[in-house]
Amino acid sequence: MLCSACEFKFKPNEEADAVPLTVQRYDRLQSRYLTTGDFSALQQMNTDYPIETRTLIEKMLQLGTITDANISNRFLMFYQDSTLQSLIADAEAMYANMDDINEQLKKSFGRLHDWLPELQQPYFYAQIGALDQSIVVGEHSVGISLDKYLGPEYPLYKKFYTAQQRATMQREYIVPDCLTFYLLSIYPMKDFDTRPQLDRDLHMGKIMWTVNKALGKDILDTKYVKTIQAYVKRNPKITVKELLEDEDYSPIEALHKD
Repeated sequence: MLCSACEFKFKPNEEADAVPLTVQRYDRLQSRYLTTGDFSALQQMNTDYPIETRTLIEKMLQLGTITDANISNRFLMFYQDSTLQSLIADAEAMYANMDDINEQLKKSFGRLHDWLPELQQPYFYAQIGALDQSIVVGEHSVGISLDKYLGPEYPLYKKFYTAQQRATMQREYIVPDCLTFYLLSIYPMKDFDTRPQLDRDLHMGKIMWTVNKALGKDILDTKYVKTIQAYVKRNPKITVKELLEDEDYSPIEALHKD
């Protein structure tokens, strides 16, 4: 899988209005509340980002339900740990500017839309998730946990993650991860639990190959991606849509080499 260190979770389906392809800075309100206790920041989180706040508190941190009487204080106290306070400060400093990420997302989704015209543009937002899931995917939304992308040499990571895991926990993997897990939510493998492991790996290979193509560079490099590349080279007329929707893996398996 792409991110053994970067777990992801699908949110319940939510309606999402079309918005400009720019990462919304929910994390800034979150940081303000969690570092200063500014109640107005919490109010704005609940008013402007109700789904994001509920997902963070209930699904990711599992602190209780958003309607619990003392949930706001529980949320605040959870992040008062000195390690988490440092994590917030470091994430906000490193991602003070996300213009490069916004530009990459625009270009990548522009290419994806050319190949998959029916693909709806998701809504992106940034958050700080206490080293929980890296990417949270809803029906048409993608949440980015900035605390999982502070670089492979970030001291705290070395306590919990292997060098191989840390290699993808950096800025350049934010857009690839967003594209990968959003596409995976749109093109899930049918009967995933009962399919052979090779089929599962090749399905992920298809997703990663598509992401590389959308990025215009080969950042995701596995033997399964190489197999998909070999298959496409032998079948140059196949479209991205056909590749992602095809459930017959036998022709691809014939090309795969362990």
